[in-house]
Amino acid sequence: MCCNCNMNRREFLKTASSSVAGISLGLTSPLFLSNEFEEWNADKPLIHTGKTLVVQPVLLYEIYEKKPQTSWRPWGGLHNESDITGEVNRIAKELDSLNDKIDFPIKILPVAKVQSVEEAIKVRDTTNYDVMIIYAASGGGNTFEALTSQSKYNLIFLRQTSGPIYLWYEIVHCRFLRKGGKNFELDTYRNPAGIDINDVVIDNYQDLLWRLRAMYGLKNFIGSRIVALGGAGGWGCPQAPQLAKDKYGIEIINVEYKELEERINYYKKSNNLIPKIDEFTRKYISTPNTELITDKKFVVNAFLLYSIFRELMKEYDSQAFTIKECMSTVMPISETTACLPLSLINDDGLLAFCESDFNVIPSGILLHYISGKPVFLNDPTYPYNGIVTVAHCTAPRRMDGKNYSPTKLLTHFESDYGVAPKVDLKKGEILTMICPDCSQKEWVGFKGTIVGSPFYDICRSQYDIEINGDWEKLLKDMRGFHWMMALGDYTKEMGYALRKIGLSWIDVSKI
Repeated sequence: MCCNCNMNRREFLKTASSSVAGISLGLTSPLFLSNEFEEWNADKPLIHTGKTLVVQPVLLYEIYEKKPQTSWRPWGGLHNESDITGEVNRIAKELDSLNDKIDFPIKILPVAKVQSVEEAIKVRDTTNYDVMIIYAASGGGNTFEALTSQSKYNLIFLRQTSGPIYLWYEIVHCRFLRKGGKNFELDTYRNPAGIDINDVVIDNYQDLLWRLRAMYGLKNFIGSRIVALGGAGGWGCPQAPQLAKDKYGIEIINVEYKELEERINYYKKSNNLIPKIDEFTRKYISTPNTELITDKKFVVNAFLLYSIFRELMKEYDSQAFTIKECMSTVMPISETTACLPLSLINDDGLLAFCESDFNVIPSGILLHYISGKPVFLNDPTYPYNGIVTVAHCTAPRRMDGKNYSPTKLLTHFESDYGVAPKVDLKKGEILTMICPDCSQKEWVGFKGTIVGSPFYDICRSQYDIEINGDWEKLLKDMRGFHWMMALGDYTKEMGYALRKIGLSWIDVSKI
């Protein structure tokens, strides 16, 4: 009989660790003992950990019968069953073509046909989906409303020129978003399913795509899990961790430094690990455009720290990691700095943040899943004449999601100890920057352009950024202390996603 059959994974590993050389590692045991150690490989593609977004397309329609001497036919180009069949095939073909362009996990279900309230309720309540795309060709308002669920995302696709014109292209505003003679006030009025003008797409599948990307980001952001070594905090905002839990359902798993110290001490005595760590270090230093300007032993110790961080993430089934007191507390324990290990985790396609600042970490999780790329938590400076410098010591090297940027491996600036990457980004790179507020009510953001990777006496990875927008507005509306950055323009997706969870979005790029 198996004595461990009723144990969970962490309980089993705890039992295993106590039987190996008499060593106890607190709650867990090394992944080397369970053959689950993650090999580091520079050529490995980014890990995509997001849950698949499931989409249910629906054609809403009605076949109208001709009646003498009366207005029997509303606007719209679908008149008979043959037209309906053709439209279903058209929608399926268009969605297949869209699917080929999507770079995040998505599953598009077969097109459902709905022309009655009963059919609408059946599709709404018996299908497992995250997003419903309603192709509102025709049909009554009651059927339209019956389709929409308050617990799911809803999009409305209307045709003007991309096919037979739809009735709801005419009446979606006055018959659905608002009713009858009522005024439409975006900030105060919502239809029962929470759909507003931002959820309506006319003809353009690119407009549909970026909204789906935002919803994919939300699906993986809400209820996410993060390991917090040394606990959770918030710069100038002690309530930040609780707000992250309450507003976004983020599960924060606190791990004490004592557990880190036990693991480091164990692994330093492990004959299995040290050769692996040396191999990882050699491969990393030999990566093209990598220059070592610190003691190699700091890089070796950084890969040990990286391996333990990845181990904790796997044991707690978490895609994200953060470390509090990541300077003087961790240095004596690890004999290096946490900068490079966090950079490495981000380059894996996972999430890693310094300082355990839950003012800004939620924005990093959301931006990561929306962009599909590593994100960079940074310290901003004072915006001036349209330029702002941002810097930190934990920048990912694969910020475009593929390629390693030229990097110098230096000491951590403030301590002149350990190893921190100075990652240089190409001039002209477009980026998205997020500046969240402490109360998690309003986030500021902008599109920017890299204009330089200087070498000031500040944190090692540093960028001069041209603010593509009203820099004086940004100066007045700056929030918190840390910002979050990703390459690419995702300002539309961020604004759309934030409205879905009740946050205001100030995009100074559009002011």
